Amino acid sequence: MNIKYGTKVIDKNGEVLGSVNTVVRNSWTGEISKFMIQREPSDRNLFVSPQFVLEATDSEIKLDVSLHELNEKE
Repeated sequence: MNIKYGTKVIDKNGEVLGSVNTVVRNSWTGEISKFMIQREPSDRNLFVSPQFVLEATDSEIKLDVSLHELNEKE
């Protein structure tokens, strides 16, 4: 999966959530276990599991959930 620092993240409705600030990897397998989306200063950052990634390119990550759904899961 192509999740890199600084990549723009959008939800399933096309809303820009922010950009990838941190990638957390499993120390045994090296697989990504979650990543943090840095939001605007007035919003709280989001930790997201790769299971919610619909599509990932070098310039953009599209999630298959909305911001509202992410907030409900936390």
